[in-house]
Order: sequence, then C-alpha cells, then structure tokens
Amino acid sequence: MNDFLNYLLLGLTRGSMYAVIALGYTLVYGVLQLINFAHSEVFMSGAFASYLAVTRFVKEGDRPAWYIVVALILMGLLVGAAVGAAVAWTLERVAYRPLRRRGAPKLAFLISAIGASFFLSQLAGKMFNRLTSNTFPEYFNRDKAVISVGGVNLTLIQAIVIGSAVVMMIFLDRLVSGTKLGRAIRGVAEDAPTAALMGIDIDKTISRTFMIGGALGGAAGFLFGTQLVFGNTMGFIPGVKAFAAAVLGGIGNIRGAMLGGLLLGVVESLVPTFPWWHESGWVGQQWTDVVAFVILVMVLLFRPSGILGERLGRAA
Repeated sequence: MNDFLNYLLLGLTRGSMYAVIALGYTLVYGVLQLINFAHSEVFMSGAFASYLAVTRFVKEGDRPAWYIVVALILMGLLVGAAVGAAVAWTLERVAYRPLRRRGAPKLAFLISAIGASFFLSQLAGKMFNRLTSNTFPEYFNRDKAVISVGGVNLTLIQAIVIGSAVVMMIFLDRLVSGTKLGRAIRGVAEDAPTAALMGIDIDKTISRTFMIGGALGGAAGFLFGTQLVFGNTMGFIPGVKAFAAAVLGGIGNIRGAMLGGLLLGVVESLVPTFPWWHESGWVGQQWTDVVAFVILVMVLLFRPSGILGERLGRAA
C-alpha cells in the first residue's frame, strides 16, 4: 500500500504538469480549431527563462526557508509564465495571424506551427547547448520529505508542483467562467462572427488566449525543470503527452484537459508498476509511454470526443 501511494503521488506530480501544459493546447483549439504544435517550445522557453533568472539572482549556499519559497516559486513561476506568454504572443502575431487574415487552409497553420517549433528549439540549442545537461542549482535536497506518514513521503518538489498546478488550474477555470475576458474567449470559441458583431475584438481575444496558454506552459516549464535535467529538445515528449491528455479529457474543454492530464500521469506511474506483471518482468517502467497511449486509444475507441468532450464555448 505504501508503494502504491508513493507511485500515486508521483503520478499526480507528473499529471499536474501534463494538465497545465494541456490547457494551452485546449485553449487555442477551442478558439481557433487548430493545434498549436509550437506550444511545446513555449514550455521549453519558460524553463530556460526561469533557469536563467534563478541562477542569476539566487546564489548557492544556505538560505532560509522563506527565501527558497520566494526565489524558486515566485521568481521561477513568474519569469517562466511571463516569457511563455511573450513567446506565445509572438507566435500568434508572426506564425498564425497573417495566415488567419488571408483565410489560409488549416494545413498551412500546421506547417507554420511545426516550422516555429523547430526554429525555437534550434535557437535554444544554439544559445545554450544541445545536450540535456542543464539543471537548476541544488538549493535543497529534492528527495527531502516535507510530509511523511508511514512509508509515504511527499517531497518538497512534489508539494510545489502539485500545489502550483492546482492553483493555476483553479485560476484559469475561474478566469474563463467568471470574467469579461473569459466570456469573450467563450464567445469567440462558440461563434467568432457573431462575437464580432456583439463588439468583441477577435484579434485581441485570440492574442490574449495565446498569452494565457503560453503563461501556463512557461510556468509548467519551470516546474519540470526543478525536477529533471532539461535541454532544447525537452518540450517534445511532455508536449506530445500533454496533447494526448487534452484529447483524452476532451480537446477544447478546460476541465477535460485538467482531468486528462491527471489521469494520464497516474496511469503512467501506476500501470507499469502493478505487482502481478512488474515482478514477472512482463511490464516495467520502460513500457510507461506505451501503456499510457494504449489507455488513450482505448478511451478514444469508445468515446472519440474524449471523457468530457465539449467545445470551449459550451464547456462553461
């Protein structure tokens, strides 16, 4: 049971990051009906920006607990979110808006997104290094438990990731469902021409949607970087899994993206470690990705729209 709970915590930690990244995919899809495949590089940009900020302004050595909280959480999250929002805004203005104004086919948007993704990845590789050897400074023991009950340990990093992700998901849900900007986003997602007739600025709403999704992706990049070694190609695997999570929960549905991310993280963590096949050698951690996507395919076979499959305009 202790092993199960520890793996469950690991799954929730992974799933929280997938959910936050997936929100960027689902926001853009809900408004424009296109998949922003460059979102994985927005995620990567946030990781590098927060890495530079933290290593520049926070020095090695013993620090009080409040300093760690301020430096690693506030600075890392805010810088990652700000840079992610800026990169996403630039992508919308450079890679998508000209195509949208010309009435380009969806395939052109896809090609533009892939091109932007390669450009940002290679730019980061040239500016830093092309090896996955970047790590945040070791300000504290990442394996140090802040809560320990029996054999179940909640580490400081897990608490930061899960807590930050929950706050961001609740904030986005309230933003979309209860603010003027949220009503504009839902209106554009539901019927853009009618929303324009009602006085909604379509271009401004789409730009702000990209910025919100980018801010979440950039903040998730910081959370990812605090746990793992990262580099210029770090966005690919988490990006693909976050996209799968968005589809699993129901692409275009905000709460579906949250649910899909958490479910995918838990499945990745728990299924390959089930004793009756893990101990026999049938399935191990090397099968994590396979098991996760098999579950995704099975869900889509029986419910192609996803678990909570609705458009963003109808979701709230």
